[in-house]
Amino acid sequence: MVYTQSLKIMETESKTKITVATTVNAPVDQVWKFWTAPEHITQWNFAADTWHAPRAENDLRPGGQFVCRMEAKDGSMGFDFGGVYDEVKTNELIAYTLGDERKVIINFYDQGNQTKVIETFEAESQNSLELQQGGWQAILENFKKYVESNQGTSKT
Repeated sequence: MVYTQSLKIMETESKTKITVATTVNAPVDQVWKFWTAPEHITQWNFAADTWHAPRAENDLRPGGQFVCRMEAKDGSMGFDFGGVYDEVKTNELIAYTLGDERKVIINFYDQGNQTKVIETFEAESQNSLELQQGGWQAILENFKKYVESNQGTSKT
């Protein structure tokens, strides 16, 4: 099943789930490091070039908390995106609950020199499903671009 650049929406008993995905041209251990290390998270965790992530904290373990500050570069708006980890399997899976009780699951599939990242999240009710899918997909593509442009550098 191909997810990249396509909207996949599943209705459940009470929550709508949206899935976004991409394939990163990097080995899974590098993808994992760039996804989970705060110094890397601040470099990619935003959907548009007019935004940035000035700070990130990450206690990557079940029961551990994370937060990433996302802000418009012009200072017009910003918010903390965070939650608590439910399950962590190094190089394979991250599951967490957001502050508003929505669930997120991220799977990392080792494909040699590539890693498939599939992220499924429960939708919120304030924005359209298409807007949410587009925003999360844009962040995922920003992540892919960051990892691929920083392979073999001192940042890895």
